[in-house]
Amino acid sequence: MGEGRTYEIRTYGCQMNAHDSERVAGLLEDAGYAKAPDGETPDLVVFNTCAVRENAADRLYGNLGHLFPVKKSHAGMQIAVGGCLAQMERAQIIQRAPWVDVVYGTHNIGALPRLLEQARQRQEAQAEFEETLATFPSLLPARRQSPYSAWVSISVGCNNTCTFFIVPSLRGREKDRRPGDILEEITALVSDGVIEVTLLGQNVNSYGAEFGDRQAFGKLLRACGQVSGLERVRFTSPHPRDFTGDVIEAMAETPAVMPSLHMPLQSGSDTVLKAMRRAYRRDRYLAILDNVRRAIPHAAITTDIIVGFPGETEADFADTLDVVRQARFASAFTFRYSIRPGTPAATMDGQVPADVVQDRYDRLVALVEEVATAENARFDGTTVEVLVAEGEGRKDAATHRMSGRARDNRLVHFAPHETAPRPGDIVTATVTSTAPHYLIADGEPLAVRRTRAGDAWQASQVASAAGAAAEAPAPGSVLLGMPTRR
Repeated sequence: MGEGRTYEIRTYGCQMNAHDSERVAGLLEDAGYAKAPDGETPDLVVFNTCAVRENAADRLYGNLGHLFPVKKSHAGMQIAVGGCLAQMERAQIIQRAPWVDVVYGTHNIGALPRLLEQARQRQEAQAEFEETLATFPSLLPARRQSPYSAWVSISVGCNNTCTFFIVPSLRGREKDRRPGDILEEITALVSDGVIEVTLLGQNVNSYGAEFGDRQAFGKLLRACGQVSGLERVRFTSPHPRDFTGDVIEAMAETPAVMPSLHMPLQSGSDTVLKAMRRAYRRDRYLAILDNVRRAIPHAAITTDIIVGFPGETEADFADTLDVVRQARFASAFTFRYSIRPGTPAATMDGQVPADVVQDRYDRLVALVEEVATAENARFDGTTVEVLVAEGEGRKDAATHRMSGRARDNRLVHFAPHETAPRPGDIVTATVTSTAPHYLIADGEPLAVRRTRAGDAWQASQVASAAGAAAEAPAPGSVLLGMPTRR
C-alpha cells in the first residue's frame, strides 16, 4: 500500500505515546513505507498527540498550519493525526485543518495503513474511532527506537477518576495483558539484544485486577528477573493507592529490577488530594516511601506535582513543599494546573489566578532543585554502573563526554574510554562532581563491559548506513527540505 513512500512520526507526550509510535512505524514499514531521511520531505507525516499539556491543541494546529504549504508543494503528501488529542478533538481536527487526510483514535492504531490507502483512493479525509480496544498495541509490529532498551506495555487504559486527568476517558478502562504474553515479548526482545525493559501502564501496580490477581504485578517483576540476559527492569507509573508491600519485596529481592521509583504525588495537601479524587493522603504516600527506602536504601524516587489546583490555598501549597522536603525526591516533573475541558476540575470553584500559580510554581521548582542538588551531592566520589545511551543529554564539545543512565536512573555524563564504549555497553565510573539534574564522572572509567546490546546497536548502525547509501539521491538531484520538530 505504501511502497516507495516515506514517513515521519512526530511524537508528543508520555512513554505510552513513544511506545505507540514504535508500533505505528512498524505498521507503516510492514505496509511498504520507509523512514524519511533527515532533511527530506516525507510523503507522510503522522502526529502522535498528547492531551495533557496546556497548549497541546494550539501546538498541534500550529504545526498543521506550517505543514499546509509544504503539502501543497509536495504532490501526494498525506498527514495523519492520532493519539489522545485526536481521540478528544475527533471531528474538530478535520474542520479546523481540512488538509489532514486521516484522524484515528487511541484504539485504532492498527487501522492507520488502511485509512491512508482509503484517503488516497477516495480523495477525502478518513476518520475512525473505536470506543474499546480490540488488539493490544504490543501485538502490532514495531520499529523500535533503541536496539538495547525497550518499552513493554502490560496494560492499557485506566480505571481511576481523577478530577483533573482527561486520559482515562480517552484510552478507556484498564485492560491487562496476560503474564505469559508479556514474558514472551520480553524474551523475544532479549534475544534481539535488548538488556533493559520498561513496563508501561497508566497504573502498573493495579495490573492483574482484571483477571482477579491483586499480587500479579509483584509476581510479574519477579518473573522478569528470571529472563536470562535481561539486566535492567523498570516500570512506570504506579499509583500510591495500589502500592502494596509485595511489590516492594519483589523490587528488593529481584536484582534485575532497578532501584528507582517514579510515583506521582500531585499534591502534598490532603484537602487538595481529596478534591483531585486521588484516593490516598500525604501520610500514606510518605509511608510508602519510607517502606521503599527501608527495603531499598539507595532507591531514587521521582514524582509528578501540580500547583494551582482549584481551591489550593497558600497553606495547601505549604503542605506540598513540606512533603517535597520530607520525600527527598531525586527529581520531579512539575506542572502548573490549567483547565482541561471535559474534566470535573474545569468547572470547580476557586480557580487560582495565573500569577499566583506562577509564583507557587517558581518556588516549587526552586525547592525541587535544592533537594535534588543535595541528593546528587551524596554521590560525589562513589562508583556508578552506567548503561551507555545514544542521544541522552548533551555531549560536551570540550570534553567529549558520553552519557547514560545509572542503575537508579540518574543521568551520568562520563569521560570517554580508549575502548570506545557503544550505546548498550556498560561503563563503571567514579563520580567527580554533581549538579541538580545529573552526575559527572570526568576520570578514566574503571571498566567497560561490551554487551550483546552494544553489538545490536552496532549492527543497527551498519544496517542504517547501508540503507542510506542505497537510497542516496543521484548526483545533481534536489531535495525539498522540511525542518523536523520532535
